[in-house]
Amino acid sequence: MILTPSMTGISSPEPLQHAFKVKSAPHAGRSGSRPANVTPEQWQQWWQQPSESEQRALYIHIPFCRKRCSFCNFFENGANPQRISDYMQQLCQQLSVAASSPFAQSQPFDTVYIGGGTPTDIQATEIAMLGAAVNRFPLVDNAEVTLEGRLNGFDDDKWHSALDAGFNRFSFGVQSFDTEVRRAAGRFDDKAQLLQRLSTLSQHDSASIVVDLIFGLPGQTLSIWQRDLQAVLDSGVHGVDLYQLIGLGGTRIDRASDKGKILGTDSSEFQADSQTRAQMYAFGAEYLESNQWQRLSSCHWRRDARERSVYNSLAKSGIEILPFGAGAGGSIHGHSMMNARSLTEWHQAQQLACTIGNDASLSTPHNVPGMMFTPNPSAKLDAIFKRGLDSGKLQFNQLETHLVEQLQPLFEAWQSHGLAQLSSNALTLTLAGRFWNVNMQTGLFEFLTENKS
Repeated sequence: MILTPSMTGISSPEPLQHAFKVKSAPHAGRSGSRPANVTPEQWQQWWQQPSESEQRALYIHIPFCRKRCSFCNFFENGANPQRISDYMQQLCQQLSVAASSPFAQSQPFDTVYIGGGTPTDIQATEIAMLGAAVNRFPLVDNAEVTLEGRLNGFDDDKWHSALDAGFNRFSFGVQSFDTEVRRAAGRFDDKAQLLQRLSTLSQHDSASIVVDLIFGLPGQTLSIWQRDLQAVLDSGVHGVDLYQLIGLGGTRIDRASDKGKILGTDSSEFQADSQTRAQMYAFGAEYLESNQWQRLSSCHWRRDARERSVYNSLAKSGIEILPFGAGAGGSIHGHSMMNARSLTEWHQAQQLACTIGNDASLSTPHNVPGMMFTPNPSAKLDAIFKRGLDSGKLQFNQLETHLVEQLQPLFEAWQSHGLAQLSSNALTLTLAGRFWNVNMQTGLFEFLTENKS
């Protein structure tokens, strides 16, 4: 039996702050796939076959931003209006072709997510065009359709165009309400503007308004974070994500750090360490829940039932996600895939004529160069672990008895270290466990790899 600190965490009087050294990745996973080469004939055949997935999603990527934020390491393209227009024309054309395929029409879609980049930087007419393309796909009744972006530039024309096009959930990257922290991070609007706009949008009776906050931004003290959380309550929004700043390479924060600098505010260079970020998370969770907000996952809370977070929940369940756009990721017939990020490569793929001249080619979207992997044999099991640990409760009736028994030493170590409570029916994470749940997922996959039954 192999048990390591990277699997179990360490014993500490303060597990929230010290069970693991640092959270170093936003997601956990294990490799069970290998690269796959898909021929044009195979690609076309996939789009003629019915889906075997009971639940499905669309992910559509808009890879443009007007400004690179200090914490972002995936800025791709500046928001040039003509480049966006050309992209949206081809993207909607690809969506229309895909929507007509037997594969797309074989099962309805539970949720649609338009991510980026900054999707709200597109024009109102382009939002309408995108909504029309999405509605060519079969959607379940009351499907959740999310448009991601920022409040700056999201005017009434765009808002009403999105509502008319069927968007019913809006996720805005606020990150912090504090004006100085926002400016240091590369955000546009000040606190008063944010609160006014969010209050107006949140009063609409059919749309869910969600904001993202990041804790640990340079210059963001604990007192500023506490005011950020109160601002969420004051804004009237229906949901909030609390994300920890992670030291990813390639960000402006990372490059400044390499030079011994901190991209703080004019009045503060405070930089929260891992222990302070843990305190921020704890305060946020307890503050929201003391105000009767319901926790849906380790990082997401809602004010009321209007906010459902369907895409985020199902994406952790290993469902089929059809990806569209440069840099989009998802899965088709169990094969995970990631489209190339290069706009040039993406446009070239759309312009190429199908090499197989038959009727099926009319309902086959062009395959974008990128990465494709064979089905992961443990995908369904891994999804159970991810979904359970992310929600804070892993139900044992979803697992085979021998696997629960195999994992008992790990679960007992987590309990001993203050990360979970173990019963005969389930493993329930503590507040500390929810903060460290990505590390715990990584540790669980490491445990299974090192202790094969």
